[in-house]
Amino acid sequence: MSFTGNLKTVAFPDILQLLSTGKKTGILVITKGKVQKEICFKEGNIIGAYSKNAEEDFLGNLLLKQGRISKIDLERALHLHKSTGKKLGMVLVDMELFEHKEISSALKIQVEEIIFNMFSWHEGEFVFQEGKLPPEKEFFVELDTMNMLMEGTRRIDEWMQITKGLPKDEELLRVVLTPESKTGEVTLSLDQFQVLTLVNGERTVPDICSASPVGEFITKRGLHQLLQSGLIETGGIKKESKSEEFGEDDSLWWLLLRLYSSCFAAIRRNLEQKLGADNKKVREQLSRYSTGVWGFFFNSTSSDFRTTFNKFKTTVQKIPKEAQVYRLLSGLNQILTDQMSLVSTLLGDNIRRQVASEIKKEIAMPLAEKREINKKFGIERDLSRALTEFRQVKNA
Repeated sequence: MSFTGNLKTVAFPDILQLLSTGKKTGILVITKGKVQKEICFKEGNIIGAYSKNAEEDFLGNLLLKQGRISKIDLERALHLHKSTGKKLGMVLVDMELFEHKEISSALKIQVEEIIFNMFSWHEGEFVFQEGKLPPEKEFFVELDTMNMLMEGTRRIDEWMQITKGLPKDEELLRVVLTPESKTGEVTLSLDQFQVLTLVNGERTVPDICSASPVGEFITKRGLHQLLQSGLIETGGIKKESKSEEFGEDDSLWWLLLRLYSSCFAAIRRNLEQKLGADNKKVREQLSRYSTGVWGFFFNSTSSDFRTTFNKFKTTVQKIPKEAQVYRLLSGLNQILTDQMSLVSTLLGDNIRRQVASEIKKEIAMPLAEKREINKKFGIERDLSRALTEFRQVKNA
């Protein structure tokens, strides 16, 4: 039998206990504002949990923070997830990025974090849909609800002590270079070490929690322990970032425009030198990309790069945000493959290899300047692959 209510009158731990002792099967849906969370039960045990509009709970974000997937691979997976309707975990396995057991392990962590975060909710509408279960082909975990209840209650008690000992949200944290220790040795748990590596003098507690692969509670507990042991300390107030400084998106767009403009310019230069600037086949192929967002890559010059970049960025922002990275990278690499295939068809494989070598030399500097962006999105890897792939060029 289904039932509804509000967390103001029935606390979340009480709901868990009721469903566990009653060995209920179904889905508990809890909504607070725009955030909705679902917890799936089978005979009183938890077999899954999902979030809507709560990015910190998403499986993709968890894998990204753990460094187990690149952002571009995640963008591709999310695109397939939305277009096919499959759960992200199934998509990642189908893409052969993860094995089934790896996704199951990651999902267990995700489910635990979703549920533990629910212990801090004191308001929100809930409904239990008895007898309802997710589709059979999805990934499931199996967690003892009473164990989760006891751990969640323990965390809430500990949470009160942790939050009292943490600095204000705007305060920066830094590593103490010469910490005092009575024994001369400091022993850290794996969780504490992972949190410590995120402390760099430029991050606040919220910043570190956002970057941490181990969840908010474990991260804040680790920070509290590191502060208590004297390994880290506060180090000033975080300043507002200057508007003219590049954020990650701007850095990515800047790098893509620099790299692929250089690629296409080198290809065009070689084609025109060997076949002439007025060659009909060359002009026909290059004119295909003269409009829209791709036009910026074929009409950019070093003298007006800043102006071109600003216009390019404005055009990119018209693409839905969740599709920007995937659409640009996949489109650019497809065009690069087509262009290099054109070189091979018209000039031969030896010239193609010469052009590829020339391109790699030209793009080495911008790749080095944006090393972290390159690594995060796998740009050099995919670009190098596009330089060597061959696709039959129509009308060439």
